[in-house]
Amino acid sequence: MVMPLAVRIIAAVIGGLLVLTGARSVIGTVIVPRPVGSWLTRWVDRIVDGIYHMVTKRIADGRRRDRILAGQAAAILLVQLLGWLLLFYVGFSLLLWPFEPDGVAEAFNTAGPAVFGPNPALGAAQKTIADLAAAFGLITLTLQIAYLPTLYSEFNRRETEVTLLNARGGVPSWGPELLARTHYALGSGMSTLDTLPDLYEEWERWAADVAESHTTYLPLVRFRSPKPLSSWVTGLLAVLDSAALFLALSPEAAPVVPARLCLRSGFTCFREVGRAMGIEVPDNPDLSAGISISYDEFLDAIERMREVDFPIERDPKDAWPDFVGWRVNYEQPAYAVAYALDVVPALWSGPRPRAIQPIPPIRPPEGKPPEDGHTKRPAHRPRSR
Repeated sequence: MVMPLAVRIIAAVIGGLLVLTGARSVIGTVIVPRPVGSWLTRWVDRIVDGIYHMVTKRIADGRRRDRILAGQAAAILLVQLLGWLLLFYVGFSLLLWPFEPDGVAEAFNTAGPAVFGPNPALGAAQKTIADLAAAFGLITLTLQIAYLPTLYSEFNRRETEVTLLNARGGVPSWGPELLARTHYALGSGMSTLDTLPDLYEEWERWAADVAESHTTYLPLVRFRSPKPLSSWVTGLLAVLDSAALFLALSPEAAPVVPARLCLRSGFTCFREVGRAMGIEVPDNPDLSAGISISYDEFLDAIERMREVDFPIERDPKDAWPDFVGWRVNYEQPAYAVAYALDVVPALWSGPRPRAIQPIPPIRPPEGKPPEDGHTKRPAHRPRSR
């Protein structure tokens, strides 16, 4: 059946729009240094994410689930590339249709090799369109290959700070543990709380870097840490909780400006990454909604800090409202990102798609006491888990 010329011209217009859509998606994703989303990349992310969550939904073992989810980012990149090439294939096939006397089937036969390799096109118009199709396919593949080093460079930069934090904040990281270990200083008897201003400044910059890179290159969000009990989400949340606790419990000793700046940068990071993932995050959190952490959990955290004689200046009852006031700013977006990525269920990190008990930080056994008698040890030592 021979289709009227008008129908073929309409199809060619649709094909041209598909080609432009694919080109815009490629340029916005791998070239433009700012978040430029497209329906194609959003749908690829949602479809692949849905498939992975269906596969892992019934897997109880956290380590096995993490191993499976570790391949999600790579799957998104491959499906994204396939989607671009398929869009160009269909688009250029429809563009070729008006110039193919043998019908739409022959147009697809010509465009297929054009996008994916040599083509048998004849005639000036067909040759031009086929050559464009070949160029678009080659450029897309080249850009995707060049895109990978950027992704892994950003990933390695992100994970360096997360790995360094594990020694301070435990694995999985937890805010009270970070404060306790920093004060305990490996049992040296010399508190290293004076290093926290530098830590908060580093994580202020780190959060700003992650907010920029992970919204520009969205697949980075789903790159998981090499260790199953480690995550950039729980790491940032632990740093923010430590800053909020320090400001609430010991306002005189706390590094006020670095801690406040870190809290602001961390909240902004979670909010922007969440929005890039399609999560609704309000500009101004509802301060009256409170937080999910109970007062008893707050007291348990303080008890952990008291085990190492952490300098607490205020009564917990007086500090509690201030801690709630700080945490309500970042808890909702942090929990939403942690849930969407199904990261390790660290303490104070919210629910997960599968109901799992939170994992407390794994603590090493107590070290051997110094033999020279010159090093003063804290009166209380961390418990082993």
